[in-house]
Amino acid sequence: MKKTILFTAILAVGLNLTSCEDFLSEDNPNKIPVENYFTTENDVERAVYGAYMALRSGSCMGEGSTMYTEERSDNTGRLDNQSSAGEPFQFTDFSLLPSNTYLKSHWQAMYKTVNNANFALKGIQTVTFSDEKEKDNYEAEARFVRALVYFDIVRKWGDAPLVTSYLATPAEIEAHTFREDKKKIYKQIVEDLEFGIEKSTLPNHQPEGNKGRANKAAMAGLLGKVYLTMAHVLDTQNRKEYLNSAKTYLEMCLGMKQFNRLNEVTYDDNAQTGLFAVANKSTCPEILFQIVYKQGDKDYHSSIAADNQSIGITCNSQYPSKGQGTYVNEDLVNEYEATDKRKAFSVVYADNPKAMAYCITKFRDTSDAAGTLAYGGNDWIILRYADVILMMAEVYEALGEETKAIPYLDEVRERAGLPGYIESIQNTDYRSKYPTLKLAILHERRVELAFENQRWYDLLRFFTIDELVTYMHAKDPNCYGISNLQNFNEKDIYYPIPYDEWKLNPEGMYQNEGY
Repeated sequence: MKKTILFTAILAVGLNLTSCEDFLSEDNPNKIPVENYFTTENDVERAVYGAYMALRSGSCMGEGSTMYTEERSDNTGRLDNQSSAGEPFQFTDFSLLPSNTYLKSHWQAMYKTVNNANFALKGIQTVTFSDEKEKDNYEAEARFVRALVYFDIVRKWGDAPLVTSYLATPAEIEAHTFREDKKKIYKQIVEDLEFGIEKSTLPNHQPEGNKGRANKAAMAGLLGKVYLTMAHVLDTQNRKEYLNSAKTYLEMCLGMKQFNRLNEVTYDDNAQTGLFAVANKSTCPEILFQIVYKQGDKDYHSSIAADNQSIGITCNSQYPSKGQGTYVNEDLVNEYEATDKRKAFSVVYADNPKAMAYCITKFRDTSDAAGTLAYGGNDWIILRYADVILMMAEVYEALGEETKAIPYLDEVRERAGLPGYIESIQNTDYRSKYPTLKLAILHERRVELAFENQRWYDLLRFFTIDELVTYMHAKDPNCYGISNLQNFNEKDIYYPIPYDEWKLNPEGMYQNEGY
C-alpha cells in the first residue's frame, strides 16, 4: 500500500483570483520540480491560489460537498439507496462504512488542500520579499485556508493527523500518519486565524475583483465560530472562557460589516441587494467568504442551480431537468413558519409524477450566460453575516444573558418578515415547538442557513450526544424520506476513519468507536 493515500497531489492548478474573468489563467506548477519552484513572489502567489483552488472540489468544501454535511443532517436526503452501490445513501442513513469510497475521497480532498496550503507556506519562507507586509498577507491567506479545512476535519473526525509542514516524500507522509488529539487541532486552528487577524494587513472585506480570497472579517467570524464550537465539544471547565472569546471575535466581525441592519440585504434575487443573486455575488455586503465559480465556463462553472432543480421546475436554471433534484426532507419544510419569506424562495414542491417531493430553489441562475447547459455562476457561500448574527444570539444565550441574545435573533427574523421573539413566544404553536430561547435560535439557524452546510454542525453544537440521539429518534420517519433515523446513535457524531487510512497505521490511526 503506497503511503500517498493520505496526501494526494502536490499542488492543484493555480487560480488567478485578481479578476473573476481571469479565474483560471495560471499554468500548472506541478510541471516544475518542487525544489526549484519558488524563486519569486509571483510563485508564492500562485501557490496560494493553488490552495484556494483545492477548496473548490465537491469532494472538499465546494458546492458538491453537501453529501458530507447537509445530507448528514435532517435537512436533505435521498430516495435512492441503490445508486453507486448505495454508498451516497450511507451518509444520510447513518449506515456509513469505513470502506465507503466517497468518504475516502472526502478525506483525501481535505488533506490535499491542507498540503497545498503548507506548500504555499513553505514557499513563503523560501522567497525574499521586497515588502514584509506582503509576506505576512500571503501567509495569512494560506493559514486561513488551512484553518478552514481543519475546522471541518476536526468536526467530522475528531482526532486526526495534524500536518503543518509540506509533505513531499512517502517517508514524510508515513511519519505523519497518526491522529492527534482534537484539542491540539483546535489550538492550531486558533493560531492560524489569530495570525491573520493580528499580523496581516489584509482588508476587512476583499474588493470586488478579489472575492474568494481571505479577509479579516471572515477570519474573525470563523474564529468566533471555532471558539463557540470549542465551548461545546471540549473541556467544560473552559466553557465560559471559550464563549467569551467567541463573543470577542464575533463582535469584531460585526464591527466590520458594511451595512446597518440585515434587512438591507434581501432574498429577492432580482434586487440589487439580493443575497443569492448571481449578478451580485461579488458585491453583496453580507457575504464574508465564498468559493468562486465562473459563469459560462464549461470546466469551472457552478452546477448547483441545475443539480438541485427537479423535473418540471424552471426557476433555478434553463436546464430542462429530468430527475428529482435534491430531495428536501418534509421535516425541514414543516419548520418554516407560515409567513416566512424564506420558504417560497428556498424550496418548492415538484408535482411531476417523477418527483412528487420538495426540491431546493435557493440557488438560481436562469441567465442566458448559464444557458440550457447550466454553466452557472453561483458562488458557494462559506460564511455570511446572518450566521454571525445568530451566533451572537447563541453565545449570549449560552452565557445566560437572554435579554442580550434576543435582539440578534430578532434582526434575522425581521428580514424574514416574522415577528420578534417576545411576540412569537406568545403564539401557542411557536411556543410548543420552541419552548426555550436556545431551541428558537436553533430553529432560526435551520431555516435561515438551510442547504448551506451548517445544520449538521449546529446539531452537534446545540446538543449533548444523548440529547441528539433523543432528538433524532423523536422525528417523524414519514418526513425523512427512506432513511432510517433509528440508525442514528452515539457513534454517528463522528465519521469513521477511511479503511485504507486506518490500515496504514492501525495503532496511530485508531478507528473511531462504533466502526
